[in-house]
Amino acid sequence: MRNNKENVNDYPKFAVVGHPNKGKSSIVSSLALDDSVQIGDTPGTTQIKRGFPLKVDGKIIYELFDTPGFQRARRVLAWLNEQDAVSADKRSDVVREFVATHRHDDKFRDEIELLEPILDGAGIIYVVDASKPYGPEYEVEMEILRWCGQPSMAILNLIGDEDYRDQWKSALGHYFRMVRTFNPIEATFRDHMDLLESMAQLKEEWTKEIKVAITILDELHQQKVEQTIDAIVDNMIKTLSLVYKQEIKGEKATSKEEEDAKQGYRQQIMEYEKAQEKAIEFIWNHRSIEKIENVLVLDEVGLFSKESASIFGLSQNELILTGASAGAITGAGVDLMLAGHTLFIASLVGGVVGGVGAMFGFNNLYSLEILGQNLGKRELSIGPMKNLNFPYILLGRALYHASVIAKRSHALRESIKLEDEEFYTEQIINTEMRKKLEKVHIQLRKGEGPSNELLDEYKKVISRSFLGLLRE
Repeated sequence: MRNNKENVNDYPKFAVVGHPNKGKSSIVSSLALDDSVQIGDTPGTTQIKRGFPLKVDGKIIYELFDTPGFQRARRVLAWLNEQDAVSADKRSDVVREFVATHRHDDKFRDEIELLEPILDGAGIIYVVDASKPYGPEYEVEMEILRWCGQPSMAILNLIGDEDYRDQWKSALGHYFRMVRTFNPIEATFRDHMDLLESMAQLKEEWTKEIKVAITILDELHQQKVEQTIDAIVDNMIKTLSLVYKQEIKGEKATSKEEEDAKQGYRQQIMEYEKAQEKAIEFIWNHRSIEKIENVLVLDEVGLFSKESASIFGLSQNELILTGASAGAITGAGVDLMLAGHTLFIASLVGGVVGGVGAMFGFNNLYSLEILGQNLGKRELSIGPMKNLNFPYILLGRALYHASVIAKRSHALRESIKLEDEEFYTEQIINTEMRKKLEKVHIQLRKGEGPSNELLDEYKKVISRSFLGLLRE
């Protein structure tokens, strides 16, 4: 139990309660954006109440309490009914008396744990599995919660394949102010905000605070999107402009020295990408995520394979267009469609060469160069990356990973399988967008840094693609 009394009275609190194994902890994890909440299939995974405050910039905007499930609800209600009759406004006092009387009774440990935050002022979120038929045994729990007198709502969580929501809605409407469907495993950011809108209506004093919380979370979401784009763009610039140097002994590099240098170059790219992924997972508050990588594995079969080029990169036709565009811009300095007759021919020839090189030269990734004597040393220099397809492989991988992480519910505990090849069949970057991206790629292949104007345009294209994936 938290002892932190920070701004204890000026933010809404909610106790998530119900029968064991109905998804209470999953809902807490999803709404608190916290993947540290303990979730399990075994009844009794949650044994004590625990508060999960959602903080933004150090300020708590609301707090959710994960609680054990009801175990002896009938006996609790029987005890309450055995006491002297009181008016409705005094019923919560009777519940307090029950808690005080049985605080050290292990038989009612779970009930005490779930009732305490409610008696301390938390609103009630009652969770049921609406994929199972409604049964009157739940009315005992709901009656106890009604005795507490706190603002309450019910959440219908569809854990299985069946749908009995109509049955549940008819019954729950007699006990709760509102009933909403919410699947914590599949919930999107918008689903989260819609549920908060409903929670804001539970109590007049909470409305303003929760509305503020919604605004803060909207702004935070946008900030996370921008930070994600920055992380992707930074890695693209760093990787595509990478020049790897390795000392060699003679005037010419041996085969082993060349292979060692290539391996070092590849390893640096892989480390850059891993760092980018970690940064994005941190941005979206996924701290303990486990990934199973298949087509994204960072070895010869993944990042540097012909298969990877076709899966993550561009089709042959797209490569020819990209090569033509790159050749045109490089050779003529003007857009192909705006060039004069003579320049048009020169650009077209340069473009065809660029397209063919991109299609058939995937193994020609490296530009190796022996650097002259430098303080008595010779160096083998590799980079920047010359392959036209590589930037799109790198970007496709980054967008896929980032979109999976950004859309992932914090209630999920299964490993992420980054192996969805169908993702890359979607046209996330069209021809016009690719032409804008290629302007930066050309500069990087030359070993030059893009201007601020080009970089801003580059970020806008990648941002548009990322936002499109988030909407899917």
